Amino acid sequence: MVEIGKLNRLKVVKEVDFGLYLDGGEQGEILLPIRYVPKSWQVDAELPVFIYRDSEDRIIATTEKPYAMVGDFACLKVISITRMGAFLDWGLSKDLLVPFSEQIHEMEEEKRYVVRVYLDESSNRIVASARLDDFLYEESEDDFEAGEEVDLFVANKSDLGYKVIINNTHWGLLHNQEVVHPLKRGERLKGFVKNIREDGKIDIALHMRARDKTDDACDIILKALKRGGGFLAITDKSSPDEIRALFSLSKAMYKKAVGSLYKRKIILITNEGIRLQENDSAQKQG
Repeated sequence: MVEIGKLNRLKVVKEVDFGLYLDGGEQGEILLPIRYVPKSWQVDAELPVFIYRDSEDRIIATTEKPYAMVGDFACLKVISITRMGAFLDWGLSKDLLVPFSEQIHEMEEEKRYVVRVYLDESSNRIVASARLDDFLYEESEDDFEAGEEVDLFVANKSDLGYKVIINNTHWGLLHNQEVVHPLKRGERLKGFVKNIREDGKIDIALHMRARDKTDDACDIILKALKRGGGFLAITDKSSPDEIRALFSLSKAMYKKAVGSLYKRKIILITNEGIRLQENDSAQKQG
């Protein structure tokens, strides 16, 4: 099945004066214009091509690679403004439209904006949107755990640090103290989930040692204990799903953190669960 807005591997059907026709399955034969035909090809062999619609609404193939595909975020420059909206340079001969309805503030020529590329269902055309919140979750619901490595896309700079997009799905915050060198909008890099706050929002770090991962897991468990009045009915026999649901941690990371807290005499481990030491002491004194 051909995916519009994505890289596809399509078989060469035949050559014509103006290019090659590729097998588009249900879409029929798709033209690869002659200016995009590679030096080496043969009938029945596959070619990697990007599929989109041209100005006449025809499905077309190209061997050019855009800066972003459907589902991606990118920081792109405005080439022109028309009555339809703003057109962005995304690496193809046909520019990418951001309709006025998908702009937060009116875009200006020569300026760069972070957008999300998507396939408009009504027109089946590839367009872009600057309304990033429509495509991202602000909070984590068991989607991540502390210490997990993630892909980051730098979206905006704020007083607190950098607002980053995590794995193309969630917002995260990279605090200023986590950054050694200034980052650019549109920059892609690896990072780690440093902490998932009580409100579900995600703090990000660029570097995290194994010890840091355990420390963050300890913080998560301690916060949960305090919310539970100093006791949680979680034991070694609790399932990985139970542990993930309560702490957003793998069972292995949970056990490592609990072991650390126990050695530091912060918690007690009983047959019924885990308990804060201070809570236990207070009960004995009472």
